[in-house]
Amino acid sequence: MEFVVKTDVGMRRTVNEDRADVFVRSDGRILAIVADGMGGHNAGDVASEIAITEFKRYFAAYNPSIVKPKDWLTYTFQSINQSIAKHSSTNVGCEGMGTTLIAGLFDSNKGIIAHIGDSRVYQLTPTKLDQITRDHSYVNVLLDSGEINEEQAKIHPKKNVLMKAVGTETTIHPDFYEVEFQPNSYFLFCTDGLSNKLSEPFIHTILYSEKPLQEKGTALVDEANRAGGEDNISLILLSNNDEEV
Repeated sequence: MEFVVKTDVGMRRTVNEDRADVFVRSDGRILAIVADGMGGHNAGDVASEIAITEFKRYFAAYNPSIVKPKDWLTYTFQSINQSIAKHSSTNVGCEGMGTTLIAGLFDSNKGIIAHIGDSRVYQLTPTKLDQITRDHSYVNVLLDSGEINEEQAKIHPKKNVLMKAVGTETTIHPDFYEVEFQPNSYFLFCTDGLSNKLSEPFIHTILYSEKPLQEKGTALVDEANRAGGEDNISLILLSNNDEEV
């Protein structure tokens, strides 16, 4: 499996509150994490950094022969939630901080994704793009109740209001998705700084261009900035094509 990690402050922000990373163990297991921090005075970057740092530590100690992947992800999310909440309550300027969090744990071609917030995971094959995760947003609550339609959701003034985040609640319950690589396919993990700026057909076109994998990741970030770049932009691109990085 090949991968690319990109994070960019964007065109309008001075602090990058996103974090993204991929960790690879000697047993071949891979952990991909994206976090988009928020809240407090420049505290969003603190929340997302805590999430990434703790996930790395837990991943190094993870024993898959003892703990099932879903149980391990659940425990790790809950532990990170408590760490961020504790830091928020004991550090001036960090009150109310939190973060979106997506973690994808892969073993060979199969994986499980845990998700809270409005960062996203897409799966792309040569013929289509599927959004795997569903945003935990106020707009999606309105969609589910039938109060607005898909077109209204795209321009709703409360589009970025989250209903769930890590660090802001006493307990959290991530959504889980079991996934599997298809031939010549990709998984794209990204923050809303990317997904809000680029259409799904445009993303598909870039990923199935002739560019090397690294240049595909760069092109996605560049195009999001070209479209305005109002937010931080982060992505992880996982490929099973053994293509040039």
